[in-house]
Amino acid sequence: MIREKDVERLLRKKVEKAGGLCLKFISPGWSGAPDRLCLFPGGRLVFVEIKRPGERPRPLQEARHRALRSMGFKIVVLDDPGRITSFLEEVVENANDGGGVVVKP
Repeated sequence: MIREKDVERLLRKKVEKAGGLCLKFISPGWSGAPDRLCLFPGGRLVFVEIKRPGERPRPLQEARHRALRSMGFKIVVLDDPGRITSFLEEVVENANDGGGVVVKP
């Protein structure tokens, strides 16, 4: 049985291999925040909610995701280790067409 931490560990390794950082996102006082903040070259950032296979975000998590999306941030829910590669390909492919969020200094 695949556990949430297994999906999280694989995501972290693959993001780092792709040249990014996959930081644990802990937000005291703001329950329901996504699990990881994935940072990529070029100022790209994606919030990632990690679940074990077949599990869905809780209602509070979904509300937080909606709030972040309404501000223009990309939120991805990953519950399948097999989707990590396609997630990374999407981030790379959309690097120049507004996919994800580009943070400008």
